[in-house]
Amino acid sequence: MHYDNPYQRGLEKCPANYSPLTPLSFLQRTAKVYPDHIAVIDGQDRKTWSEIYQRCRRMASALRAHGIGKNQTVAVLAPNSLASYETHFGVPMAGAVLNAINTRLDAATVAFILEHGRADALMVDAEYAQVARDALDRVDRRLRIIEIGAGGISPVPDAIDYEALIASGDAEGGVHWPGDEWDAISLNYTSGTTGNPKGVVYHHRGAYLNALSNAVGWEMAHHPVYLWTLPMFHCNGWCFPWTLAALAGTSICLRRVNSKTIFDAIADHQVTHFCGAPIIMGMIVNAASGDRRSFGHPVKMMTAAAPPPASVLATMESEGFDVTHVYGLTETYGPAVICSWQKEWDALEIGDKADRNSRQGVPYHVLDDLEVMHPDSMVPVDRDGEDLGETMFRGNIVMKGYLDDPVATREAFAGGWFHSGDLGVVHDDNYIQLKDRSKDIIISGGENISSIEVENCLYSHPKILEAAVVARPDEKWGETPCAFVGLVPGESMSEQEVIDHCREHLAHFKAPRSVVFEALPKTSTGKVQKFKLREKARRPD
Repeated sequence: MHYDNPYQRGLEKCPANYSPLTPLSFLQRTAKVYPDHIAVIDGQDRKTWSEIYQRCRRMASALRAHGIGKNQTVAVLAPNSLASYETHFGVPMAGAVLNAINTRLDAATVAFILEHGRADALMVDAEYAQVARDALDRVDRRLRIIEIGAGGISPVPDAIDYEALIASGDAEGGVHWPGDEWDAISLNYTSGTTGNPKGVVYHHRGAYLNALSNAVGWEMAHHPVYLWTLPMFHCNGWCFPWTLAALAGTSICLRRVNSKTIFDAIADHQVTHFCGAPIIMGMIVNAASGDRRSFGHPVKMMTAAAPPPASVLATMESEGFDVTHVYGLTETYGPAVICSWQKEWDALEIGDKADRNSRQGVPYHVLDDLEVMHPDSMVPVDRDGEDLGETMFRGNIVMKGYLDDPVATREAFAGGWFHSGDLGVVHDDNYIQLKDRSKDIIISGGENISSIEVENCLYSHPKILEAAVVARPDEKWGETPCAFVGLVPGESMSEQEVIDHCREHLAHFKAPRSVVFEALPKTSTGKVQKFKLREKARRPD
């Protein structure tokens, strides 16, 4: 018998009751509601939300006039700046896909990304002119080149000045709204530490939802003043360009990120929020007295990667910084897990607070599900804080997939979950805690050693500024931990002191057998490049 559903009969989607989700709508609303509120401060350049909206519409119009539109790729090689911010709206307003490129990559990798991402245009800041020239020499595609700032990459034929491009567009031209919220909005490349990077495709729906989840999870009020220490090329700045448009915030752009520029920006602009890797916390905690500025308002920091060591967290708190720990990957639009603070934790001692804050936490509000499972059986681990499994994600803030790589996409989505490659446990309160990347677990004499656990122990020593632990081949044990340690300026330690400190706090087999004192190699987003350390550890002494 045919069932006539009264909730479907005559109730159809139409423009009056449905539109695809897109973060572009945030800019349109804020430009109407807060047209004169300052949106971006980039050095001496200040733009209101009304100006940003008009400029982005002009950009979209001009790109279309140059034949760049639906599903075409616009690559951007630029620091945190007004132009970088505007491309997060102007490029998708043209229907195109934004590909913000890591500014620390070499020319060969930039060339690979331009080719693999099928870039139709490249917007490049004058600061990266030489890298762009070298990359373009390796590319067979013909790209439209748009120069940002004086000097540019001339003499590239037919290059267009960024401001001239915007001026040539129609501020009243129609914005290309996505016909489907599943349409691609951006293309981001993974670090590519074991080969060519993979192209991660984001859709409008995921960008919209994660932008709002940033605001809800971090309890952000309207008109935040946000300092850009996190690169906008990294997961589209964790979707915060769109979050700030939703909240009518003010972006403070920094071309140079160091302790002095951070303190100056906080004091001069009354910064309320910023994001960054633990290296940014290190800049703050270890800032020279001449670089520090006093400020009388609370500042919130969101950090990912390694959990904050107790000593660093205590110092940050004492200096007026409230740190929130998040976790995510390029494949999850940046942060998708947050260590949501429980009120009863306020009464804990600083060490116990740090222990709670070291947990990656619980799903973002818009993530459908988060689980730690045994990958072979897809059975969830016991919630005992001990049973080790792989962290997996499912929901609207998981990527569309990897561009032109169906095999890797299928593998990543096996069993209906995104497999992160991160190993972790679940505590009895349902908070997850990462223990290691699957490739970073050290197997010594048949026992698993978490490099993160050893690193946390190293960070607890007041003389140690930074630390990373990798496996070193060992004839007897198979592998043993090798610690790479950077010391607080002016301090000194012997190898045995480091080992003894770990033995005092860990089972002896987990303590490093060897210690190397040196600055740690890092990516542009502050993550330690462990693959380089593994290569060093494998070399004979």
